[in-house]
Amino acid sequence: MYAIVEIAGQQFKIEKDQKLFVHRLQEDEGATVSIDKVLLLGNDNDITLGAPAIEGAFAEAKVLGHLKGDKVIVFKKKRRKGYRKKNGHRQSLTQIQISSISASGGKKSAPKAEKKAPAKKAAPAKEAAPAAAP
Repeated sequence: MYAIVEIAGQQFKIEKDQKLFVHRLQEDEGATVSIDKVLLLGNDNDITLGAPAIEGAFAEAKVLGHLKGDKVIVFKKKRRKGYRKKNGHRQSLTQIQISSISASGGKKSAPKAEKKAPAKKAAPAKEAAPAAAP
């Protein structure tokens, strides 16, 4: 079974016992994280698609640790102008391990044609008869 989930603004394809790096999460090391935004569930040839997310489906993950990613150097230069600017960046990351994927409450992706009954029109309100003038 696999799922496509959204964690901290990024989409990931996850499976049980998979380890992955995501943007920094607030939880402490060893804590369990529940991922509620499940966009797609797949089990062999059976696929469940959400619009945009599947109601009731979730994934559980354990926080393994917090670390920083590789250093990225940003160097800007304009020739013949004497302009040089050097910047560096290291992204804060969290390593998580997927412990379970639950599909409870999921709906099938096959669209069903639902026929809506035509709405009954309300009878027009009768106007009040004008009062007789004396």
